[in-house]
Amino acid sequence: MEKQIEENEFKMAEPDFWNDAERAQTILQNNKHLNLKVERYNNLKSRYEDFVVLMDICEAEEDTGIISEIDSECKGIMKEIENFKIEILLVGEYDKNNAMLTLHAGAGGTEAQDWVSMLLRMYTRWAEGKGYKVETVDYLAGDEAGIKSVTLMIYGENAYGYLKSESGVHRLVRISPFDAAGKRHTSFVSCEVLPELTDEQDVDIRPEDLKIDTYRSSGAGGQHVNKTESAIRITHIPTGIVVQCQDERSQFSNKESAMKMLKAKLVELKERAHMEKIEDLTSDQKEIGWGSQIRSYVFQPYTMVKDHRTGEETGNVNAVMDGEIDNFITAFLRNDKK
Repeated sequence: MEKQIEENEFKMAEPDFWNDAERAQTILQNNKHLNLKVERYNNLKSRYEDFVVLMDICEAEEDTGIISEIDSECKGIMKEIENFKIEILLVGEYDKNNAMLTLHAGAGGTEAQDWVSMLLRMYTRWAEGKGYKVETVDYLAGDEAGIKSVTLMIYGENAYGYLKSESGVHRLVRISPFDAAGKRHTSFVSCEVLPELTDEQDVDIRPEDLKIDTYRSSGAGGQHVNKTESAIRITHIPTGIVVQCQDERSQFSNKESAMKMLKAKLVELKERAHMEKIEDLTSDQKEIGWGSQIRSYVFQPYTMVKDHRTGEETGNVNAVMDGEIDNFITAFLRNDKK
């Protein structure tokens, strides 16, 4: 990273550096990002060296009174090292971006819709623990309880890099609170995670390829959303991709949010199909599907959460549902880089 910083600074010193403003901004942002990483590494290294000195003092003076302080600092350093290792793995083109996370209830009716609300809480708690900002951009309530579908915007550095591991089907096994007979039920929810594109990553979409519909919002928001056709549904005709947004009060804001989702979906589809241009995509590629289940959450007859891609598992279901999913994210990122 220090070598890359030197190369960037050499480019920045060139007389014609600002002739290409877009290139210049990219280099400046890259350099800022690298400098922050190097600074964090140096701070971590300094903290470790201070810790070694503290251990030496304890041993030399036989001061058992600071053992608890040593233990606490050791755990803190180890946790920071693990977090730093994860961030080093986030080198994808979109990893630093904000993320759009969408949950859809699958088979299981009310039970599956309740499972959506549980996962919504889990991801919200995880994001808030990271210091990220969370906004709801689309929400469709369940018929009796829970949520049919919900889309969140999660703002923060590396939000997409972390959450991309969550795309796929999440399976729940539990005794349903909606079953009077107390039978065990299996429910499925699909999770889709897309990056919010930056200005440099923006894609061109031909207006003639879009079908835009307006309708009245059906989610929470009081009387206003039900009286005006502020909700937006956009269909990309060549691929059949449909996005919608109904959480903002104005039609303009909803259209802007829906276009962000559409562009992100097109970029993901283009990457998956290895196409060079959006125009090369046709309806033949539109059936992405949910894919195979990636993780199972078992509440009864035993407690376990297991990721089927990495083998990572834990018996502490409550902690997972409270947002402690970093172990699954870390395992996925490490496995993805092998």
